[in-house]
Amino acid sequence: MNNGIIKRMFVLLVVAIAGITQGVKAQNVAVKSNVLADAFLNPNFGIEVGFAPKWTLDVTGQFNAWTLSHDRHWKHWAVQPEVRYWFCDRFSGHFVGAHIHGGQYNIGGFDGRINFLGTDARKLKDSRYQGWFVGAGIAYGYTWILGRHWNLEAEIGFGYSYTRYDRFECAGCGRRTERNKPHHYVGPTKAAINLVYVF
Repeated sequence: MNNGIIKRMFVLLVVAIAGITQGVKAQNVAVKSNVLADAFLNPNFGIEVGFAPKWTLDVTGQFNAWTLSHDRHWKHWAVQPEVRYWFCDRFSGHFVGAHIHGGQYNIGGFDGRINFLGTDARKLKDSRYQGWFVGAGIAYGYTWILGRHWNLEAEIGFGYSYTRYDRFECAGCGRRTERNKPHHYVGPTKAAINLVYVF
């Protein structure tokens, strides 16, 4: 998948969201930020739009361009649209969701210390990985009403991602050791503690 295809997918997503949000009324739209992602230096933003009495469309995105000290790379962008079903009223209580996601990454120089379901994050310590990913998952969450406009939302998701990557010999050098390698990831695909403002 090249950059042109990814950019076209992103533009189509923005157009679809713009079409859905035309004519929406107050209390049907929320904006949010995942404070858990913020704590890990991942700037993010989300918007959620109601389109039926118990259904919403949530779209979140992250963009990170950090090169940290000692040649540690933590660069990526990702977008994750999710359709949600609310068991009571929209924007409060229990909900379940189904999401898709995609993006690109350039990461290395970290000791991941995790080896889970075929994904060995310990390899990030001595290598750098650069590539793209797409996938899907399901999620469960709960939203607490804090005030007239403010909510707190917690969500966890599990799913699958397919990625292709180039591997580089060390976190800071440019010698490529593997090219266009596929990898299948199964595990958590979403973890969020969102501070939400509902219009």
